[in-house]
Amino acid sequence: MKDPAELIAAARGGSVRAAGRLLTLLEGERRDEVLGLLEPATIRVVGFTGPPGAGKSTTIAAVVTAYRTQELRVAVLAVDPSSPYSGGALLGDRIRMAAHIDDPQVLIRSMATRGHLGGLSAAVPAAIRLLAALAYDLVVIESVGVGQSEIEIAAVADPTVVVLTPGAGDAVQAAKAGLLEVADLLVVNKADRPGAERTVRELRAESAVPILTAVAADGTGIPELVAAIAAHHRADTADRRAARARSQILSLVYTRLRSHPALDFLAAAVASGRCDPYTAAEILSRGDGELRHELAAHVEDIAAG
Repeated sequence: MKDPAELIAAARGGSVRAAGRLLTLLEGERRDEVLGLLEPATIRVVGFTGPPGAGKSTTIAAVVTAYRTQELRVAVLAVDPSSPYSGGALLGDRIRMAAHIDDPQVLIRSMATRGHLGGLSAAVPAAIRLLAALAYDLVVIESVGVGQSEIEIAAVADPTVVVLTPGAGDAVQAAKAGLLEVADLLVVNKADRPGAERTVRELRAESAVPILTAVAADGTGIPELVAAIAAHHRADTADRRAARARSQILSLVYTRLRSHPALDFLAAAVASGRCDPYTAAEILSRGDGELRHELAAHVEDIAAG
């Protein structure tokens, strides 16, 4: 594999393959090395979420087509459940985005969640920073679609678009799953099906955000959706950006603590009554150097029972 600096140069020259290799490095142990080579840059990020079968991928493909008519360079990050065997992404992004496979101005990438608690891969913030540095104009994120964990998408995207379908109590289920809490825009896809108007009415009773209808398969409603996304982005504020960044940081910290080698040791101590959860939480939340000292101070007492 080429040196990261060479890959960055190639990716800036238009190589989608080089950009893909850099994304692979970001998902591994060389993340900091790659990030250290990047200059700060900003980029628009649009998130799509919603229950399985709502047509998120079809909607995204139609939206990407609209952006390409504006001559924008677009990256699509499809965040998929991790395979329990390989750790890889299970879903076939190239099947879902077939219309854009041969377009060198569209990068499509699956990223496995790899045990990250939220609906996004832990590498997504790094991927966004890379794509900004590579002069992409827009990142579109499709998240896993498994309910409550989808709330994390709001930490990186503006706006967050929730895609639903008519009938089947989708509006009620979305409310129960917490999706309506993070929705900046709601889209009732497959709006040519019976029950679309009723679903819109139910959503209006549950949420005050803009509600659009679409038939993504034939492009109906997509120009209106793209316009709504642009309008929401223009209304963004520094406070909202800071709030998203705060949520992003906390999520990543939580994931790191969850996989900390001392967690099982402390959990066993708390479960046996040899340590209280408050002390354990304080120890775990401190820096590595302090953590080692705290563990050393407690290990004899805990082991002695």
